[in-house]
Amino acid sequence: MAYINPEKERGTINFARGVPPPEAFPTQQLQECARAVLEREGSVVLQYHPAAGFVPLREWLADRYGVAMECVLVSNGSLQILDFLTRLLTSPGDVVLVEKPSYDRAITLFRRAGARVVGVPLKPDGFERQALERLLEEEKPDFFYTIPDFQNPTGITTSLAKREKLVELAERHDFWVLEDSPYRDLRYWGEEVSVIFSLGSEKVLHLSSFSKVLSPGMRVGYILGPEHVVSALAKIAEDTYITPNMVSQGVVYEYCRRGWLGPNIERLKGLYRPRLETLASALQAYLPQAQWTRPEGGFFVGAYLPSEVDVSLLKAKAQEERVTLSDGRGFFPDEDGSAFLRLPFCALSAPNIQEGISRLGSIVNMLIR
Repeated sequence: MAYINPEKERGTINFARGVPPPEAFPTQQLQECARAVLEREGSVVLQYHPAAGFVPLREWLADRYGVAMECVLVSNGSLQILDFLTRLLTSPGDVVLVEKPSYDRAITLFRRAGARVVGVPLKPDGFERQALERLLEEEKPDFFYTIPDFQNPTGITTSLAKREKLVELAERHDFWVLEDSPYRDLRYWGEEVSVIFSLGSEKVLHLSSFSKVLSPGMRVGYILGPEHVVSALAKIAEDTYITPNMVSQGVVYEYCRRGWLGPNIERLKGLYRPRLETLASALQAYLPQAQWTRPEGGFFVGAYLPSEVDVSLLKAKAQEERVTLSDGRGFFPDEDGSAFLRLPFCALSAPNIQEGISRLGSIVNMLIR
C-alpha cells in the first residue's frame, strides 16, 4: 500500500492511518549514525548475523530493562515477532484473547494462524475484569494480547491494579501475557504506570519497537522474555530470513549509544501533544454525541458514536467530504464495531484535525436526524 501524506492529498484529511509525519524523523542524525556505523562496523552489519539480532543493541536493551542479553531478541519490527510468537505458542483452533477493540493487524495475524480470537471488553482503565474472569472459566487461552499503554485503537491506559490482576490470572490459569507497548514512551500527561513485564512474572512477554519513537521504516522491533522463549523465537527467525536487517539495527544502536533517543522522544512529545489537545477540543465542540476516553499519550483516540450511526455509512459520506476513515469493525474480533471510530492525530496538523472533525460532526448530525 502506497503511503499517502494526509497533508498533501488535495484537500483530503486522512484519519485512516496511525503514522508519524515526515517532520517527526530525525533524518540528519540518522544519516550521521548510518555513516558512523558503516565506517566502524561495516564488516559486521553488512554480513549475515545470528538471528537474535545485533549484539550491541541487544546489550543496550538488556541494560535498559534490567535483563540478561539472552532474554532479548531484535527483529524486523514487532509485528513480525508477534507472528513468530503466534507460530510458537498456538495451534489451529486454539483460543487467544484480545482486548475489544484491539489492533486490527494483530487480530488478522491470529486468525491467519487458525486461532479463535475472543475479545475482552475494555473500560476506561483497561480490560473488564469480571468479563475476563468469566472467560477464563470457560476457555483455555494460549495468551492474552494487550496494549496497556495508550492502546491502539482507543488510547486507553490499563491501570496498575488491572496489570497486577492480569499477572495473577495468567499464573493461576497458565496463559501467556503478550504486552505490546510501542507507544509507551509517548506520554504527554500523567504518571507512568509500571510495565507488566516488570511485575515479576515468568508468564509475561514484552514487545516494543523503535517505529513510533524513531522511524517505522527502520523496521526494528524487539521482545523481552524468558531465555527459552527467546531462543525458540530465534530459531524460527533463522529459518525464516537467516538474519535480520543488521544495518538498521546498527543505526538504531548508534543513535541510542550517542544518547539521542531520550531528547528525540521529548521532541516528539512537544510535536504531538498539541495535536491531541486539538483533537480533544474538536471532539467536544463538533462531536458531543461521541463517547471517548481522553488519552494521556500515544497516537489514537477511540470514539463510540450513537448506535443509530453506522460507521460504514459515515465512512462513505465522509469520503465524499474528503475525510478518510478506517472501518471500525476491523478492530473487533466479533460483530461489534459498527459505531466505532479510530482517530489518529499525530500525522495531521492542528488545522486539519479541526477541519476534519468539523466535517465529521456535520455528517453525524445529518445521519441522526
